Amino acid sequence: MNNHLIFKGTAFIASLFLSLPSFGQYSPEQKFEGEIGKTISESVPYKVQFNKKASPDAPNIVWILIDDAGFGATTPFGGLVETPNIERIANNGLRFTNFHTTAICSPTRAALLTGRNHHSVHVGLLTPAAVDFPGYDTRIPFEKATVAEILRENGYNTFALGKWHLTPVVENSQAGPFNRWPTGRGFDHFYGFHPGATDQWHPELWEDQTKLSLEPNTKHLNQLLADKAIKYIANQKSSNPEKPFFLYLATGATHSPHQVAKEWIDKYKGKFDLGWDEYRKVVIERQKKLGIIPANTVLPERNPNVKAWKDLSEKEKKAYAHFMEVYAAFYSYTDYEIGRIVNYLEQIDQLDNTLIAIVLGDNGASKGGTQTGTVNPQINRLKGEEHIDAILNARDIIGTDESSTDYPIGWAMAANTPFRYWKADANTEGGTRNPLIISYPKVIKDKGGIRHQYGHVIDVLPTTLELAKAEVPEVINGYKQKSVEGTSLAYTVENAKAASRHTVQYYEIAGSRSIYKDGWKAGAHHEIGETIDIGDGADASGRKVDFSKDVWELYNLNEDFNERINLAAKYPEKLKELQALFDEEAKKYNVFPLKDFTVHNMPAGRSIYGKSSVVTLYPGVDHLVGVSNPLYEGKSFSVKAEVELITGKEEGVLFALGGEKAGVSLFIKEGKLQFAHKSLSQTIHLVSDKPLPKGKSVFRFDYNFNGVDASGNAGTEALYINNEKVAERSFTKKEAAVFAGSKIDGTDVGRDLIAPVSDRYQVPFEFNGKLKKVIIEFVQKDKITISEEK
Repeated sequence: MNNHLIFKGTAFIASLFLSLPSFGQYSPEQKFEGEIGKTISESVPYKVQFNKKASPDAPNIVWILIDDAGFGATTPFGGLVETPNIERIANNGLRFTNFHTTAICSPTRAALLTGRNHHSVHVGLLTPAAVDFPGYDTRIPFEKATVAEILRENGYNTFALGKWHLTPVVENSQAGPFNRWPTGRGFDHFYGFHPGATDQWHPELWEDQTKLSLEPNTKHLNQLLADKAIKYIANQKSSNPEKPFFLYLATGATHSPHQVAKEWIDKYKGKFDLGWDEYRKVVIERQKKLGIIPANTVLPERNPNVKAWKDLSEKEKKAYAHFMEVYAAFYSYTDYEIGRIVNYLEQIDQLDNTLIAIVLGDNGASKGGTQTGTVNPQINRLKGEEHIDAILNARDIIGTDESSTDYPIGWAMAANTPFRYWKADANTEGGTRNPLIISYPKVIKDKGGIRHQYGHVIDVLPTTLELAKAEVPEVINGYKQKSVEGTSLAYTVENAKAASRHTVQYYEIAGSRSIYKDGWKAGAHHEIGETIDIGDGADASGRKVDFSKDVWELYNLNEDFNERINLAAKYPEKLKELQALFDEEAKKYNVFPLKDFTVHNMPAGRSIYGKSSVVTLYPGVDHLVGVSNPLYEGKSFSVKAEVELITGKEEGVLFALGGEKAGVSLFIKEGKLQFAHKSLSQTIHLVSDKPLPKGKSVFRFDYNFNGVDASGNAGTEALYINNEKVAERSFTKKEAAVFAGSKIDGTDVGRDLIAPVSDRYQVPFEFNGKLKKVIIEFVQKDKITISEEK
């Protein structure tokens, strides 16, 4: 080979590399200021500094984000849920009582991590609801760096643990791309899960970009996260003790499923027998005594659709109180594991030099538990007395891995004391107001101080940077940075009575929207439909979604901070002024076009497979969960397995989805091709009595969902060997579920992990023959969604 050509090619590649934008602030072409002679002895070295070192007094930084918590849940903010470790941090720092989030999870996380408004960084709604508009495509611009990218440029190691929920779902697989995963957005390490929720006993976990195995696990997710956080800190401080770290811990708690060990639940036995109405009365008085809320605060009336506790039957009271016991236990146990991390920082003499920010809720408490709470699909669908009896009989499984628990909305109302409403209501304080705690022992002298200045989740990043004396570089990874949009709250550290500097803030989630300015707030609730999109902005009924009919309300939060008195009729000009301001902010930050969950409820970005009509899976693929699952409810489909049988005695699972509560499985056992369909936790099998042919074959099952006819049938499913139908049955609507309730048991090829779909085999029942591939084909006609669980 021509060495001259090799040299020229190398030089050309080098010139291309050197012409690329520099990474970070430091170019690889920094000037060498030493001297180069022919030998080392004739030369003077010069160390080029590529990575900026943090200042000697730079603090470690820990951010903790709790999920679906509620303003009035925990003891440091007047609640009855015991959180001694969080309270300890609050008593060593500052409580912020007038702090706000975006009303739902992904948008809050995007705003927190970037210091910019959620639509401004393209995360106007949850990641599975992405559509191709700047405010909603869920692709956070690289010109708007995350706190991890910023701090890494300031000399920090960076770690993310727990819930992420920000990677576009079409990129949420082993195929990447990975530049919008945590490790692509500034974190040195990631240990956690991507979807909005995961089972606490059997979590979906990734480390960096690797899907972790699903071996039997006896540890709760909270313990796994705390163990890993301590490990990251120990490794970092042992390797480079002078270098600070940034730790972002986003717990799965207290999002459903509420799951925790029995010994924690037992601590709360009987403590919520007082009911949600009395809970609110007790907590509001505790909040006044603590100085968290004004002394003249009046408790709002009970939320619509929440029954008075006194009007419930004794059975209902017993059932509903236990849900709150489980929630409280879940929160207290989360606090315990947070305490382990804090205690470790103290043990290694790092606590005083650690800035801790805790956001106690990414939105208001969740209304997802409906009127009666949720246990599992079988119980959730029952009605009346039968439903309550089933809840009471399931008391011992509520909180275990056999349940997917969420509490009744009456407890969500109570956990949000003293505000009205809850999660997703971006027009209310109940949906957006959450406690913030900031502790930095070396700097904050007003231990246990309370601050009432207005703040928003976009303020945490600039506050952190100012207190840590860190800066946003002009260029990060080659991208010129756009301004942070939040306002630092550091000015409140020394001046508890300082006037608020964050004076204007818009809110919008799924059409519900509001605008805050100087203590006045105007907002409109948008009712979200439950139908799905069939294109052109219309829902399944052909109806256009109309935001113009939403009714606006007006409140003076300076005098009525928990929104009891609607002043819209009294001050129409003020309302118009704020509505016009909302439009200005909405245009500025990519809020328009308004979008709710009715329009585009099933967009192309719903899963990694988009709207593909054919999905091919190969043996050896990791267990697929969450958005990686290729199937979803209400779709007709066929599953074909291309198989080669040599002996005719091969056995095992070819394809399985789901397991414990619902699912389907195609498998071979005892020389027979079999199909299992589990729903209502009951399994029905189709079995072929035809001998299985040796050699190459295609085994298939078809699931044809047609809706519900007059006889109650919802569709048919059939089993095929080389296109010859060998078994068939009809199924009812109750038997139609394929995936509902199987949030953890995802898709497997050539095996069935976690829990078996069929009781005729034990997991993993790996196929011991030759499986070439599995092909899933969809029928595009269906528009009806079946769900076992609301």
